[in-house]
Amino acid sequence: MTKIRNIIHVDMDAFFAAVYIRDHPEVKGKPVICGGPANSRGVVSTCSYEARKYGIHSAMPSFKAHKLCPHGIFVKPDFDAIREVSEIVRKIFYEYSDLVEPVSIDEAYIDVTDNKKDIASATQIAIEIRRKIFNKTRLTASAGVSYNKFLAKIASDMNKPDGLMVVTPLKARQVLEELPIGKFHGIGKVSEKKMIMLGIITGKDLKERTLKELMKHFGKVGSYYYNIVRGIDDREVTTERIRKSLGHERTFAKDISDVNKMVEILIKLADKISKQMQERKFKAKTLTLKIKYANFDLVSRSKTLDISFDKENVINHLGRKMLLETLGPKCKIRLLGLSVSNLVWENDKSDEQELFTFFRSEMPII
Repeated sequence: MTKIRNIIHVDMDAFFAAVYIRDHPEVKGKPVICGGPANSRGVVSTCSYEARKYGIHSAMPSFKAHKLCPHGIFVKPDFDAIREVSEIVRKIFYEYSDLVEPVSIDEAYIDVTDNKKDIASATQIAIEIRRKIFNKTRLTASAGVSYNKFLAKIASDMNKPDGLMVVTPLKARQVLEELPIGKFHGIGKVSEKKMIMLGIITGKDLKERTLKELMKHFGKVGSYYYNIVRGIDDREVTTERIRKSLGHERTFAKDISDVNKMVEILIKLADKISKQMQERKFKAKTLTLKIKYANFDLVSRSKTLDISFDKENVINHLGRKMLLETLGPKCKIRLLGLSVSNLVWENDKSDEQELFTFFRSEMPII
């Protein structure tokens, strides 16, 4: 019989903003927005719960956040303080288990099935972790406890901020069937919109669809949707997260329409990405170009090669080609980005000759 696992997902509450508020108590209780300056082209990294009442959320353009909340307090994240807190929190996790999987600087999964303190109750461990985090950092964290990663993540979102939620095997069915489809971790805005068009509003609606139907509408990810709504998630808590992509982008202070200027930016982005790939010893097979136009329309184009690459000239060549194939006449853009994915972690010398052949077969694009 398979042993039921005990997984905890811990998520610091409004982390960047909370650190700032802790260190600047005069702004406590006010709408604090971390990220780019008000009325700038920067974006919100996170904001206090007081700011969220105005509809502000992470990744929102700062100028839009300022329109929603003109009296909001816009601040830069204090990354030194943030890193210090993150290290303290991580050490607390390791007091209970070596199976800690960081998701980001402010959240992690912890497998406490066989924990260091031989505590039978995962709920009790979550209570202790949250208490220690607060005592050592004066910051709150929310936690979810369940028998797999997906449900633990869902649980930690259910009682924020400063909350704890436990989803047992007996409770999972009800939780998942009542959950709005947009609250399912792994279902993004595009898929949510498509599901609503198909009449899938809640987990119960999703559960009524067959595997064949879901794969017809959503491809391979349809099997993921089919499983998660049934509480099936066999992913283990892994101590090392494998990078799936790497990218950089540039938001312009003023919209640009000069193609030569765009190409200059691409060269810099390609060089930065290439250096990081070579430092971290991986290659990629897919390059994605991201363009945000002046009217905020977002377009992305991807190119996948049969060969892996990490050189700046390859990234630059493919990026420029996709840019020129994508841009319309007299287009103005506000953001330009490049990212690599489909990563290969072992360099393959046989690719070098193929890259040479690839370049010989390509016509110049500028």
